[in-house]
Amino acid sequence: MRFLLVEDSDDLAASVASRLAMDGHGVDRAATLAEAREFLESAPYDLILLDISMPDGDGRDFLARERGARRETPVIMMTASASVGDRVSTLDQGADDYITKPFDFAELQARCRAVLRRHAGAADSRRHYAGFIFDALSATITVGDELRELRARELRLLEILLSRPGQTFSKPHLIDRLFSFDEEVSDNAIEVYVGRLRRKLDGSGARLETLRGVGYRLIPE
Repeated sequence: MRFLLVEDSDDLAASVASRLAMDGHGVDRAATLAEAREFLESAPYDLILLDISMPDGDGRDFLARERGARRETPVIMMTASASVGDRVSTLDQGADDYITKPFDFAELQARCRAVLRRHAGAADSRRHYAGFIFDALSATITVGDELRELRARELRLLEILLSRPGQTFSKPHLIDRLFSFDEEVSDNAIEVYVGRLRRKLDGSGARLETLRGVGYRLIPE
């Protein structure tokens, strides 16, 4: 997934971005709310991690404007306040979740997964499709009795393809979803991950199809 991290602390932003990148997410970091608006105008995001106290304004006002414009990208607010009132008002303004600083990275990762599942309408982390079971939480697929582990970007690629089975995703779209602006992406990067994922799906009832010059799609055999 592609995340927008809106955080003015360089150290915290670097730590969060590094941890999320290890999970295979593309992460763009905005150090101000103005930068966040520029990022949102230039690319779609699957999740926004938004600090409340920013140097050029209040993250809650930023959130209210986003929701007022009917933009529904999930938002997790990051706050140093443990006040129940602050948390309640943040959720009432349209935040999907919140996390209090300082936080454990494992908790942040779990909250990200939970928000993304809710946004996709999924009750748990498992998805059954065309003869295999995909578990995003354990980063595995099960084909028959065989459990196969997925690397981080194989996992994220499968999540994207499974979000709309049968739909064709272009290479530029997949690059935008899997990598951040700061990452250098080789010309054949998507082909490499598609090839790896295709091998992991071998023996299931699913086919990862390449449509030359168009893109990729996941379909039943």
